[in-house]
Amino acid sequence: MQQRLDAASRAAALAELAGWRLVDGRDAIEKSFRFADFGAAWGFMSRVALAAERLNHHPEWSNIYNRVTIVLSTHDAGGLTALDVTLARQIEQAASGQTV
Repeated sequence: MQQRLDAASRAAALAELAGWRLVDGRDAIEKSFRFADFGAAWGFMSRVALAAERLNHHPEWSNIYNRVTIVLSTHDAGGLTALDVTLARQIEQAASGQTV
C-alpha cells in the first residue's frame, strides 16, 4: 500500500506541478484543463485513461465540452501519495500532446 506524502514531500510535488492545487477539505490535488474543442478534450482524456490504467490508479474527473477537471488522491491510503504525483506528471505530458 502507498504511504501518504508528508508535508515537505507534498510541498515539493506541488512546486513542480504547475497549476495543480490542494483540494479544500480533502487530502487531494486538482487541476482544470481547457482545450480547443470537445474532440481535443476527449483525446486528452483517452491518453490519461491509458496512463491511469497502466498505473492501476484512476482519477476522479469531469468533462464539460472543452474543459476537463481532474482530482487525484489515493483512496486506499486516505490521501495524497507518490502515485498521485506520478500520474499528475503523466497527465501533464498528455496535456502537452506527448505520448505517455
